[in-house]
Amino acid sequence: MWGAVSGAGGAAGVLLGGVLTQAWGWQWIFFAVAIGTFLVLVGAAVSVPRAPVTGSGRFDLPGTATVTLALTALVWGLTTARREGWTDTAVLGAFAVTVVLGAAFVLVERRHPNPLLPPRLFRAGRVSVGNGLMALLGSVWIALFFFLPLYQQQVLGSSPLVTGLGQLPLAAANMLGSTLAPRISRRVGATATLTGALLTEAAGLLWLSWIDAHGSYLADVLGPSILIGLGLSIAFVQLTALSVEGVARQDAGLAGGLVNTSRQVGGAIGLAVLATLAGTTTAHAAAHQPHLEALTAGYRGAFGTSAAVLAAAAVLAALLTRGGRTPDGETPATADAAASTTRTC
Repeated sequence: MWGAVSGAGGAAGVLLGGVLTQAWGWQWIFFAVAIGTFLVLVGAAVSVPRAPVTGSGRFDLPGTATVTLALTALVWGLTTARREGWTDTAVLGAFAVTVVLGAAFVLVERRHPNPLLPPRLFRAGRVSVGNGLMALLGSVWIALFFFLPLYQQQVLGSSPLVTGLGQLPLAAANMLGSTLAPRISRRVGATATLTGALLTEAAGLLWLSWIDAHGSYLADVLGPSILIGLGLSIAFVQLTALSVEGVARQDAGLAGGLVNTSRQVGGAIGLAVLATLAGTTTAHAAAHQPHLEALTAGYRGAFGTSAAVLAAAAVLAALLTRGGRTPDGETPATADAAASTTRTC
């Protein structure tokens, strides 16, 4: 359900973005996000039940500050490197700040009585594996929705509204894959399902790496979009389940929040790296190719690299998630508990 709702929300967002951009300008995208966020805050304040405070009750302000500033420095360094170069003093300084603040965050979390990210969480189940793979998935997820609309508008010449409508098949495939994921997992096993989903999405991105400057939506975008939507949604469902597998009941919400944070952080880093790659490729190609050809070369490079990242993620998934679940999708501990309960009854 979470995967299907995410797919529906993504489709609505892309379509609404196209409508707002074409009707009132791109600034309205940010106004809409602000309004939507306010409505969510009000809804949460009204409808989410209060929970008792656990631990010391002290908010982990040092941990929050260090991890936020570390990630900000990292993304800033990656995005600035394209313009200033990887050996620029400011870029290297940003990376150094990232390392120092990252180490400080680890120390803070070990000593704080109520840490933002308690170390015990990573000793449970497959939390580390699930979050690492989700970060890799996220690194190409956000970049996809950045480069694909740019190709449709800047190269194919589609309007913002038509571009938004063009994302609907991907969103429909996303919702379909989310509903099919549990059934596929029960039939072939969680590891095979996750590996196959990542390879399916990689195949769609590899297909996109062959886009043409004089192509069309039907020939260059539609088919890959459906493959990507199916693979993305199934992988998302499987990785979300993997990341909360074996986690204690009181940490379930924390584990769920962490895996979504990993996706967003991976997306920010991946977009910074892929945008730098695409921009550099386009700049080199512009010296001897027409403008549209140079733009397309940059987008092809971003899609091809994304496909390689997901192929590597599929290999890691096959190696690191083996044996974590029974063929029907249950963890071994859950299956044993269910069998014990049956015997008791």
